Amino acid sequence: MRKLLFTLFIFSVFLSNAQEIEWMTFEEAVAKSENAPRKLLIDIYTDWCGWCKKMDKATYENPVIIDYINKNFYAVKFNAEQTASIDFSDHTFKFLPNGKRGVHELALALTNNKPSYPTTVFMDEEFRIIQPLPGYMDAKAMDPILKYIGGNKFKDTSWDNFQKSYKSPANLQLN
Repeated sequence: MRKLLFTLFIFSVFLSNAQEIEWMTFEEAVAKSENAPRKLLIDIYTDWCGWCKKMDKATYENPVIIDYINKNFYAVKFNAEQTASIDFSDHTFKFLPNGKRGVHELALALTNNKPSYPTTVFMDEEFRIIQPLPGYMDAKAMDPILKYIGGNKFKDTSWDNFQKSYKSPANLQLN
């Protein structure tokens, strides 16, 4: 019995230390940012998207990526096919049915009417789009982008110049 209790205790400690991104809805992120401004990272996905699922595992479960996102962004998981309307910036964004599927107007607005899954969208503290980045990115590709945008380097340094001097952290584990 003591061995079982000890095993359960160790397992619960392990689970409590397991780090994950603090995902929230778009509305929750906007509300939080209004009180404590922070950039938004929006992961636009669909349930059927294989690359979205791969990015969830290979990128968004990486400890270095998790830590940086949680400290510097409000992270949003946004299903591009969700049907619930969203009120934002004096506009109601709705689901647009089309055939078997459809697309949410907010997903269209965030991707400049070029929906692709996955797409990672960055917004500044005033909810202006910094950059939508379509396609799968592993942790190695995501890391410098997070630092470039999260560290406000995009405001005064070209991406090319940033990349020339950027070194990924040694503890960036790749899946």
